[in-house]
Amino acid sequence: MKKIFFPFAGVLLLASCNSNKTETAVEDYKPIAVKYPETKKDTSVHDNYFGTSVADPYRWLENDTSAETGAWVKAENEVTQNYFKQIPFRDAIHKRYETLFNYEKYSAPSKEGKYIYYYKNSGLQNQSVVYRELITGSEPEVFLNPNDFSADGTTSLAGMSFSKDGSMMAYNISEGGSDWQKIIVMDANAKKQVGDTMTDIKFSGASWKDNDGFYYATYDRPKEGSFLQGKTERHILKYHKIGTAQKDDKIIYGADGPAIRYIGAGITEDQKWLVIYASEATYGNALYVKDLTKPDAPIVAVAADFKNQHGIIDNDDNNFYIQTDRDAPNGKIMVVPVNNPAEANWKPLIDTKAEVLSASTAGGFIFCSYLKDAVTKVYQYDHSGKQIREINLPGLGSANGFGSKKDEKELFFSFSSYTVPNSIYKLNIENGTSSLYKQPKVQFKPEEYESKQVFYTSKDGTKVPMIITYKKGIELDGKNPCLLYGYGGFSVSLTPYFSTSSIILLENGGIYAVPNIRGGGEYGESWHQQGIKTKKQNVFDDFMAAAQWLVDNKYTSRDKLAIEGGSNGGLLVGACITQQPDMCKVAFPAVGVMDMLRYHKFTAGAGWAYDYGTSEESKEMFEYLYKYSPVHNVKPAAYPATLVTTADHDDRVVPAHSFKFAAQMQANQTGSNPVLIRIETKAGHGAGKSTQQIIDEQTDKWSFMFYNMNIHPDYK
Repeated sequence: MKKIFFPFAGVLLLASCNSNKTETAVEDYKPIAVKYPETKKDTSVHDNYFGTSVADPYRWLENDTSAETGAWVKAENEVTQNYFKQIPFRDAIHKRYETLFNYEKYSAPSKEGKYIYYYKNSGLQNQSVVYRELITGSEPEVFLNPNDFSADGTTSLAGMSFSKDGSMMAYNISEGGSDWQKIIVMDANAKKQVGDTMTDIKFSGASWKDNDGFYYATYDRPKEGSFLQGKTERHILKYHKIGTAQKDDKIIYGADGPAIRYIGAGITEDQKWLVIYASEATYGNALYVKDLTKPDAPIVAVAADFKNQHGIIDNDDNNFYIQTDRDAPNGKIMVVPVNNPAEANWKPLIDTKAEVLSASTAGGFIFCSYLKDAVTKVYQYDHSGKQIREINLPGLGSANGFGSKKDEKELFFSFSSYTVPNSIYKLNIENGTSSLYKQPKVQFKPEEYESKQVFYTSKDGTKVPMIITYKKGIELDGKNPCLLYGYGGFSVSLTPYFSTSSIILLENGGIYAVPNIRGGGEYGESWHQQGIKTKKQNVFDDFMAAAQWLVDNKYTSRDKLAIEGGSNGGLLVGACITQQPDMCKVAFPAVGVMDMLRYHKFTAGAGWAYDYGTSEESKEMFEYLYKYSPVHNVKPAAYPATLVTTADHDDRVVPAHSFKFAAQMQANQTGSNPVLIRIETKAGHGAGKSTQQIIDEQTDKWSFMFYNMNIHPDYK
């Protein structure tokens, strides 16, 4: 199958540190005066949903290309930046975080052809650089430097894919964080570009067939709305032959029949099969295969009803090995004959367990990674389904990367936790022993910190796990600043991970708490199902119960509690503070889905309907969404100090969501806490941000939180 690498430096991981400093009150604390820009309210805009008229006075902010919206964005950013400038310790936090961030970062290496490839960031480079060295041994050389893509570091490397022999390579670039990408093809041995740059690529990498060409998926450019906001509905799989023009690429799948929103493709390692994944929503896919050894072979359905998740993890001359959650919400592995792959012929190989499965292959073995209360356990199996061993991991945390080619004798995996920086290990596939390969040198002493898992009770009696991280010996007196982070959607699992950013919190006497709320995937598809559509309120109840538990057990108080979430997690924060404005002192809704009645009208939003439902599908669904939609539930109240964050190139969750929510919040804030919006330029939904953008954003976050909690970080 294709192998795509993603740089790690642009991803914000949350963490801890080694200082003995504690927070002190801001001696000269006083509220910073804020005068919000005038935001036009158009009372004539209404929509009718099943007889209910719904006002949308800030609809005009959806027009991201208008001069009026541009002027509003500029005015709001000026207010926000002026606020940050008045925080007396902001520069000190910036300096401290820059120091913490400045260490060498490595990715796990991968063997492609005669080279070993890996990412490295020397410390403060805006984007990580791809290096390579000969497998037989040589000095490392720069293969690809994304810092040369743009002067300000905002064009990022979004993925790489090599041909089977490693001689050809295609890589994706993202400009300003946009999901719309370009693919550039290289002769990897010569390090030279081949052919033209391919455009209009979205949610797709390149899957090589030998060295002649590759498969990829693309959408037509939106005909309505702006390029960044226009709706995308029909994904089409194509084949690009090297040396030909993109306009001549052959359509393989998706052009006919009902529109398929998401299409992915992969080539099996033996180059015999094209594997096609087709999805109408963010959960459930159809699975097809095409025999590439036979000219004009048909595309054959393996599973075609979109009701479950299926993926081919391996194949041989006789069988496909498929991970599926059909009749197994936590996942299982089936053996499927290549000559007759209909579901009636599937046979179990590794049955479902109580823990959630994620399978991969390496060196002729199957590696089954399981989540046990959000912590990784890994087991090695042979292709008869026999368990060979449990892989010894460095501790309780998150381990990733148990994949390599069939002829490899070793693989590289990463391990991290809330107190252990991301480290790379080398595993001997034959005997199961591992050794440390790369370990970062962070200004942090893990032994001074601890994480513990607790289980608390949500509103309906459901037990929910939460991992809490803090400095050993901390006094539980209700005075500790605490950041509660959540997501709760799309079957995404929040597992332990390390971040230099959270060191700022932990070394100042703070607590970092992550509950594994419903809607996520920590306990399989059944856990996910309990937090979707008309059960979405469970997600918010779980998060609010986590906050209450932290207060009741004196880890913090409402005056020292901040809540944070991004994307679907931004929706989580927005819904919680509109339902319970006194839940916390500070709120960070980031790139959130805030308008639940119109989210499906932009970009790929219609694909989220599996989790959310839509306002147009039924009266019941409309009424449910309307009841919690953050934009529609902002009423006059004393809200927390709120910093809404978004970006001008976010074409996943368009910034209009955050614009409209911030406008409503500013108009309805009856308390003294500020409501600000921070709008990043030349950035998207999160991936690909430059190091400088990350440092600035996190500096503003901690400065805003500490100042509004009347805490002065003890930095000189």
